[in-house]
Amino acid sequence: MTQYDDIYEIGADNYGLVTIAEVKKLGISRKVMNALTARGRLLRRGYGVYKLAHYIPTPYDVYAEAVALVGSNAYLYGESVISMLELAPTNPARIFVATPARVRKTLPEHIIVIKADYQPTNYDGVPSQSVTDAIRASMKSVMPDRLIDTVEEARRQGYIKETERIELLDELDAS
Repeated sequence: MTQYDDIYEIGADNYGLVTIAEVKKLGISRKVMNALTARGRLLRRGYGVYKLAHYIPTPYDVYAEAVALVGSNAYLYGESVISMLELAPTNPARIFVATPARVRKTLPEHIIVIKADYQPTNYDGVPSQSVTDAIRASMKSVMPDRLIDTVEEARRQGYIKETERIELLDELDAS
């Protein structure tokens, strides 16, 4: 296998994305990454994040890329979890990503970084805040009626249990 094949294996399982940290573990240098980028095999998406040039896009790509750009401990947060899972319509122009670490790098304007320290889960391979926590985090920014519908849809799709549904509806009723 070539080094590109190794890189492709990582990207194929990660929405076409590979990071410098991942390829370094395979012994692949930045020089090789730069050469593959110059040849058009990889696209540089941000500091230390590359995308396979030949990759079939999915609806989750923008979310996976936003999380990768923020860093290794980052995860999707609040309204963006709700949007990615199509539990309710939200503002697609912004993607909220949380991380416990300080972020000093320049990110695209559509990525909003939140300093938070939840234990993330994974939805379709994208590190994310749990649906229950995402709904709670959205209570300040999303209309209560829309969140009630979100809670019901999350229960219908199996993302939350009945006890969580009742708790969330009680919290929404109290607010």
